[in-house]
Amino acid sequence: MRELSILTRTHSSEKNLHTDERRRRDRKDFSYYMQLFDHDTQELVGHLADISPGGFKLDSQKPIPTNKDFLFRMDLTSEVAGKPFMVFVARSKWCDVDPFDPFCYNVGFQLINISSGDIEIFNRMIETYGAKHANQRIDLRRTNMW
Repeated sequence: MRELSILTRTHSSEKNLHTDERRRRDRKDFSYYMQLFDHDTQELVGHLADISPGGFKLDSQKPIPTNKDFLFRMDLTSEVAGKPFMVFVARSKWCDVDPFDPFCYNVGFQLINISSGDIEIFNRMIETYGAKHANQRIDLRRTNMW
């Protein structure tokens, strides 16, 4: 695995507005229920709701503290990988109550540590399970928008 560099953000409200608009455009909704587990405890943390370059949104049944690193295990299908699961580190960046279900939480994560082979698996997941309007691949060398 390799450490990803994180670029600092400016505090300009105009820049933040542009960043928010770009994040919405880059996100890919998922049509397949991909579960993410805490690798150490084996507890279900939630399921993948969408992916954007360098991060993803998870739907969870409980609130997740922000700025916490998680060692995730994601079970994979044979359609996207030749192995049963992958393990990677992601940091929680925000957590909000779902606007439609007050008993569900939407949590934004930033990918922190992931192998280059697993990045390719993420890209295959987008191609295989992403919404039809989604055609952008994840490139973690880009600025992280989460």
